[in-house]
Amino acid sequence: MKTLCMELNLKTLTENKKFWESKHYKLPKFDVKEVHEITKHSPQWVHFGTGNIFRAFPASICQNLLNEGLISSGIITAEGYDYEIIEKCMRKYDNLTINVTLKSDGTVDKEIITSITESLCMNNAKRKDMERLREIFRAGSLKLASFTITEKGYNLKDKNGKFLKIVENDFKNPPSMAESYIGKVASLCFERFKFEKLPLTLLSMDNCSNNGIRLENAILEFAENWVKNGFAEKSFIKYISDDISFPCSMIDKITPRPSDKVLEILKNDDIADIEPFVTEKNTYIAPFVNGEETEYLIIENNFKNGKIPMDKSHKKGVIFTDRETVDKTEKMKVCTCLNPLHTALAIFGCLLSYTKISDEMKNESLVKLITNMSRQESLPVVVNPNIIDPDEFLSEVINVRFPNDFMPDSPQRIACDTSQKLSVRFGETIKSYINSKKLDINNLKYIPLVIAGWIRYLMGYDDEGKKFELSPDPYIEILKPIVDKLRFGKPDNSKEVISEIISNESIFGLNLMETPLYKKILDYFIEMNSGKNAVETTLKKYAY
Repeated sequence: MKTLCMELNLKTLTENKKFWESKHYKLPKFDVKEVHEITKHSPQWVHFGTGNIFRAFPASICQNLLNEGLISSGIITAEGYDYEIIEKCMRKYDNLTINVTLKSDGTVDKEIITSITESLCMNNAKRKDMERLREIFRAGSLKLASFTITEKGYNLKDKNGKFLKIVENDFKNPPSMAESYIGKVASLCFERFKFEKLPLTLLSMDNCSNNGIRLENAILEFAENWVKNGFAEKSFIKYISDDISFPCSMIDKITPRPSDKVLEILKNDDIADIEPFVTEKNTYIAPFVNGEETEYLIIENNFKNGKIPMDKSHKKGVIFTDRETVDKTEKMKVCTCLNPLHTALAIFGCLLSYTKISDEMKNESLVKLITNMSRQESLPVVVNPNIIDPDEFLSEVINVRFPNDFMPDSPQRIACDTSQKLSVRFGETIKSYINSKKLDINNLKYIPLVIAGWIRYLMGYDDEGKKFELSPDPYIEILKPIVDKLRFGKPDNSKEVISEIISNESIFGLNLMETPLYKKILDYFIEMNSGKNAVETTLKKYAY
C-alpha cells in the first residue's frame, strides 16, 4: 500500500517526525518553536537575498550552530528584488527548505532546514514587512546583516558610469522612500542610526572581488547624498564609517538550479507539492535546494556588536581571518583555481553543445585545457593564502568537484554575464605577467585560447554551425552589432572585430591590443571559425 504523501511544513515536521526519519532526513536537534520565539524578540542575524545559495549555505550554517547549542536565535531572510520567492517558496512552506547535498560518489544527504524563522519582502508596497525590518534594525540584539544579492546587486551605475535612474531618484528623496536595493538597505541603516546609533556588521557573501569594500562604498554613496540633500545629519556618514563594519569574504559552494534528479528522489520519498518553478523575474527556485558537498566561507574578522560564531561549528568550512588573507584566498579562487576554469568550460560547453559541466569533464581536450591553463599559466602568479593550499584546492576542483556527475550545473548557466567576469578571471593574470620580471607574457597560450573562444561563442553558432541562444549578459547589446559583422566559416572582418572587442578595457581590465596576445587571439579565432567541427579541432591542436 502506497504511503500517504507528506507536505513540507511545520505541522507535518512536528506531528510526523517518524515519517521524515524513516526517509533518512536530518531533522533539527533544537526546539524550533522556542527558536522562533527567541528570534522574534531578540533577532541577531538577518540575511538579504533569499536564493539557492542562501538556503544551501548561510541558513545551513545557522542550522548547525543551533544544533550544537552555539546560538539560540535563528536567521531572518529578506528579499529585495524577486518577491515571488517569499510568497511561493518560503511562506507557503512555513519557511522550511529541504537541503540536498550531492556527493561525488552519487549519494545524497537530505536535511530539513528550520533555522529560517521569518521571510520578508523588502518592498515599500509591503508595509507590514518593511515595518518589521525597521523593527529588526532597531534591535540592540542585531549583530549581523549578510548578503547574497549577486554581484550586480551592488551596482549603482550603468555601464556608462552614470547613476541608475532608480538610484538618482533615491538620492532626491528621504531614506524611507528608497526603492533601489542598496538604497533600501541604507535606509534601514539610517533607521538604526536614528535609534541610538547602534553598531552593526554588514557582511557581503557574494562572489565578487573586495565585496565588503563594494558594499561599504555603495552604502556611503547613499549616506553622502542624503546628507547633501538635507535628508540626514552629517553624523550619519561618520556612523557608517565608525559604527558599521563591512568585512570582506570569499564564498565557494556550487548550488545549481533545482535538479530533476533531486525532484525525483524527493517524490519517491512521498514528499508532495515540491516542484520547481520559474518566477516572472526568471529565478529558478524550489522548496528544495541542491548543492555540492564542498564549501568554503572565509570571512574578515571585523565585527561590531558581537559576532555569530560561524567558525566554531564542528562542520568545517568557515574561517575568520584578516583582510589580506581573505583577499589572497579570493584571488586564488576567482583568478586561478576555480572561476577561470568554470568560464572556460562554460564557453566551450555552449559551443560544443554540452548541457552539463560534468559531461564536459569526460572530454579530454577540455580537461587538458583547464588543467594546463590553471597549472601552467595561473598558478605561477598566485600568492598562497596559507589557510587553503592552492594546489590541493585546484586538484579537488578538477578531480572531484567538476566531474561530479550528480551536479546538474550547466555551461549555459555559468556563461551568464561572462563580459562582467573576464577582467577578474583572466585580466588580472595577464596584468601579473605584464608586471612580472620573471614571467613572459609571450608564453601564455591557453588564456588567449579561451578569450578567442568567447568571441567565437558570441557569434551564437555552435561547432556544427547551428544557432543557439546566448546566455544573458549586460554587454550583449553592445557586442552583438560588432560580432554580427562575422560569418560562420569565413575569415571576413575577423581582424576588425577582434580588434574592436579586445581593446575594450571595461571588459578585460586592460587593452589587449597593446599586448602580444592580440595575434594569438586572432589566429585562434580564425581557426575556430573555419567551418564545422573547427572548435573541437582547434582545442585538440592547442589544449595539450
